[in-house]
Amino acid sequence: MKDIKTEKGKKINKKSLIVALDVAQEKHVVYIRSSDGREEKPFVVFNRREEYEQMWRRISQTKEAYGLEEVVVGFESTGPYAEPLVHYLMKKEVKLVQVNPMHTKRVKEIRGNSPNKTDEKDPQVIADIMELGNYLRVVIPEGVSAELRRLTHARERAVERRTMLVNQVHGLMSVIFPEFAMIMKDIKTKTAYYLLKHYPRPQDIVELGYERLEETLKKISRGRMGKDRAEALYEGAVNTVGVREGQGSIVFEIKQLVVEIEQTERLIEEMEEKMREYLKEIPYSRYMLSIQGVGEVTVAGLIGEVGDFRKYRTIAEITKLAGLDLFEVSSGKHKEERHISKRGRPLMRKLLFCAAINVVREGRIMHERYKRYLQRGVPRMKALIAIARKLLGVLFALVRDQREYVKNYEEIRLKQVA
Repeated sequence: MKDIKTEKGKKINKKSLIVALDVAQEKHVVYIRSSDGREEKPFVVFNRREEYEQMWRRISQTKEAYGLEEVVVGFESTGPYAEPLVHYLMKKEVKLVQVNPMHTKRVKEIRGNSPNKTDEKDPQVIADIMELGNYLRVVIPEGVSAELRRLTHARERAVERRTMLVNQVHGLMSVIFPEFAMIMKDIKTKTAYYLLKHYPRPQDIVELGYERLEETLKKISRGRMGKDRAEALYEGAVNTVGVREGQGSIVFEIKQLVVEIEQTERLIEEMEEKMREYLKEIPYSRYMLSIQGVGEVTVAGLIGEVGDFRKYRTIAEITKLAGLDLFEVSSGKHKEERHISKRGRPLMRKLLFCAAINVVREGRIMHERYKRYLQRGVPRMKALIAIARKLLGVLFALVRDQREYVKNYEEIRLKQVA
């Protein structure tokens, strides 16, 4: 296996003090060493300001004693536990980097033939990985970007919660009225929610009667549903194979779930509105929004995930952050295949993939490129991933060059030259 088109961090130079953090919920293990092998015994730091200050004094004193010029602090991607300490350190004169937990696990197995976690072993392994340059530069979101990251993750949790609730409703309806989902197609609509709250049982539909059912569907759906849907739903209710035993309790739960779904959807709408408001405060967002098919929520989410597009030097660096950097797998007679690493920020990849689906639609910027991929026999999923990579590059370039997207730019430029 070999890496291609990925930008690793530069190897730690001899003038840098390496500080590796093994982050946990309540305490962190700190290990300090230089690239020439001088080291300090690992020590523990708890989440208290006085301990942070004491840690920083030790780092500063060691840097001075070793005669070094800069401090590089590295840690694993550990979710929220590292945030208080990292935000403290970002105000100091340090370079913050992040290592992949998978790398740590593999190096531990090589060093000690065991993936077991030990307080002293882990930060030493992190330091080894840092010294090789296998790290990502950390850009901590500040100000509006920090708000967007929080909102993006909160929205994602709400979307996941809504999906879970909808799946529960599907499961319960498949017991008492299995025909409902097949007829309504999508239960995540206002019409479906209305029926689930007021007429969840097949006998409720039958008692309502065909004519009133048709009127109700037309009214709630604003004319999008009518005679055909009413006939199918009424016939399904009359001939249902749904279970009646325990039906009352199931209906009670369904109604509660629908209320929760509607509350969650309102929360998502409120968060998206806040994201749009914050996005207006980021001047370069207009360049990203100039691409048809890339919406405000997507751009807000990407800025939140990246922190600040302007702080990245190359497309390769930001591609690696998304986990969209490529590597090849080959062995023996097997043909080399390219895969994305998936070692970056998963939500960033998801946002780009969803945006890719939009920009390949007819008339949009990646439609022709996408068609060429498919004509060459590239599977649809791989083609969309390739589009996501290309789209990220375009977004990065627009921000870097401070310009809006111009469709068919090359053709227009050639005509102007002619």
